[in-house]
Amino acid sequence: MRRNYPLLLSGQFLGAFGDNAILAIIVGQLTYLQLAGQITPEQLRLSSSIYTGILFIPYVLLAPVAGYLNDRYPKTAWLAGGNFLKLLGTCICVAGSENPVVLGLGYFIVGIGACIYGPAKYGILPEILPRESLVRANGMVELLTLLAILSGAIGGAALADAFKESPRISFSVVAGLFVVAWLCAAAMVRTPSNPETSWRQNVSSFSLHVRDLCTHPRLARVLAGTALFWWCGATMKMNFQPWGLQVLGLTTNTSIALLGLWLSLGVMAGSILAGRLHAVGDLRWTTRYGLGLGVVLGCIGLVAPTDFWLTPAVRGVPLPVVGILIVAGVAAGLFLIPLNAALQAESDPAKLGKTIAVQNLFDNLGMCASFVFVFTLAKIDVSASGVFFVLACGVGASLVYFRGLSGGRTTSS
Repeated sequence: MRRNYPLLLSGQFLGAFGDNAILAIIVGQLTYLQLAGQITPEQLRLSSSIYTGILFIPYVLLAPVAGYLNDRYPKTAWLAGGNFLKLLGTCICVAGSENPVVLGLGYFIVGIGACIYGPAKYGILPEILPRESLVRANGMVELLTLLAILSGAIGGAALADAFKESPRISFSVVAGLFVVAWLCAAAMVRTPSNPETSWRQNVSSFSLHVRDLCTHPRLARVLAGTALFWWCGATMKMNFQPWGLQVLGLTTNTSIALLGLWLSLGVMAGSILAGRLHAVGDLRWTTRYGLGLGVVLGCIGLVAPTDFWLTPAVRGVPLPVVGILIVAGVAAGLFLIPLNAALQAESDPAKLGKTIAVQNLFDNLGMCASFVFVFTLAKIDVSASGVFFVLACGVGASLVYFRGLSGGRTTSS
């Protein structure tokens, strides 16, 4: 089992890198269409939000299936299976690299692979690590995931810029990464299965588990908190492209993707700090971190195309913008990591696969909500800066629900 943890981290990084690189390659083509005047800024925002939302749909539709598979069979098997499906979806993107419908289908299959993979990557941690290591392990997994999101977005954007006339080459590079990620999962020592888990009872038991978690006075708020984090993250990710083009005057996919660099660095720092500052179940500061995140989001909405905001620049991104994105990321990381650890530690170990699947369901409902959120605001002509203002208000309003999080640790039945 000792080798499983480093192999998990390696495969997780490569898989998450590929997930984000594919999206960057797809939406990167929209940047040049908008700069060439072939689509309007509104069409860019609508198309970008649709492609981004495709990845989240399988999580919502297949959450009970993912939970069953990861409770019934070894989690190592589904780490490999998820990466295989991602590879299959990427190959479809290679074959139809210039067809929007085929690209959407390929990315949807990548989303199915990610849905299957998600419960395994977190649910396997208590099987291969001692309980006292869970916060730091969660921090490390989240840190590498965010690093992969960052580098995948930047790498995919760079590929989109370098091969804007031949996107098939870009997709082929990502397919190679998924091959290596699959090999990492295949090399892991097999973890235990649970043959007593019944498929016939899965849907009803999953529904009951959702009900139990949603009525739990503490874990329901934990689930809502992680969903809030991903709602914010997905909204910011979708909004960076039009915001970078319209407010900051950026002109390449790579420079737009670099906006995520500073946000992700902040989240990584917050993830590390959370592991050092808070024991498992310590959620006393969660609401304050959320309040800090909301305030910073409002400040991002104040950025304007003036000398104060746009100079000096660090690799194309204005220095004041760099600072504010880092602060937002730190607040977000401190908000998320203690919630993840509390959910894993306080849930029934025998149902942990379902618990993580429920968490994925809630997180992806949050990200689907971000798609509806951005799509609706684009339709009613709210500016890219205005999206950040409305997002800040949404975070602030949500914090009322999290007042009870500071209560003592409990165990889900």
